[in-house]
Amino acid sequence: MASTANTFVLVETPEPHRVRTRQIVKAHPEVKELMTRTPATALIGVACVAAQVLLAVFLRHEPWYIIALAAYFVGAFFSHTLFVVIHEAAHNLVFRKVWQNVAVGIVANFASVVPTAVSFKNFHIKHHVFQGVHELDADLPDWYEAKLIKNYSLGKAVWLFFFPLFQVVRTIRCREVAVFDRYVVANIVAQLAFDAAIVYFFGWPALGYLFLSFWFSVGLHPLGARWIQEHYLTLDDRQETYSYYGPLNGINLNVGYHNEHHDMPSIPWNKLPRLKAVAPEFYEPLLHHRSYTKLFFTFLFDQEISLFSRITRRSRGHATLQDRSIPDKQLVEGASA
Repeated sequence: MASTANTFVLVETPEPHRVRTRQIVKAHPEVKELMTRTPATALIGVACVAAQVLLAVFLRHEPWYIIALAAYFVGAFFSHTLFVVIHEAAHNLVFRKVWQNVAVGIVANFASVVPTAVSFKNFHIKHHVFQGVHELDADLPDWYEAKLIKNYSLGKAVWLFFFPLFQVVRTIRCREVAVFDRYVVANIVAQLAFDAAIVYFFGWPALGYLFLSFWFSVGLHPLGARWIQEHYLTLDDRQETYSYYGPLNGINLNVGYHNEHHDMPSIPWNKLPRLKAVAPEFYEPLLHHRSYTKLFFTFLFDQEISLFSRITRRSRGHATLQDRSIPDKQLVEGASA
């Protein structure tokens, strides 16, 4: 079941996580205690935004090449951490009420210049529910992406550099998932006001630093290997989700614990290592990554890996578009009823 140069890997099996969720809840009902919220995540977000603004102010009179280097080697890490804060808020893992989590996402979005937090939430939840279903999972590359880039090193480098643009274009195919509501409007208005304030008080170079930090954090940077780590068939052609257990998890809020997160999306970032410790029989046998840098260069130069190295499926299963991706919490609550 290997990917070829011109097709994704098509399977008839359901996505693996909800099956494993049921198994883990049955074997370890104590995981219920890990399904909490972490308000401190909001403080981390505010601190990172403040740090980025201070750096932007400090660098505003520097040449553009200094600003770009600072964004690549420093700002990208803050920006990526903020992306994980947005991710936690998308799963309502910071505060109890939805609007509070939306507010956290909008504030964490400030340092990224482009208003994406709420739209990310809408598309990301469906990635959990419909993993591998091409018309609903915006995490999958478009056909034109994969055909354009293929497995060439230069093409993959260009793809990573422009990854934010490719990600936006992908959402067009997911018309059933697209939502434009008051929260999206609030995100856009708040972000434009923040951007205008940065330019008014500190100038375009300050905004440029923030934008480049965001751009590098999700693109042609070792941190960009995260997108390859999560679901590309880099170690096995049958395992479609991989975790990363390297040192950057300490900076980026355990974002590497991706199998654990998909299995138990109601567990916040700071409890994911505990989940792995509680249920080692489910995670130790799975292949995983330990270095983003190694994976970054492997992806670029290994011609056996292309954008077609992804598992897809036609079946949507029994899930509906209203599914909020909390199967772990629903199972635990159902068992307690």
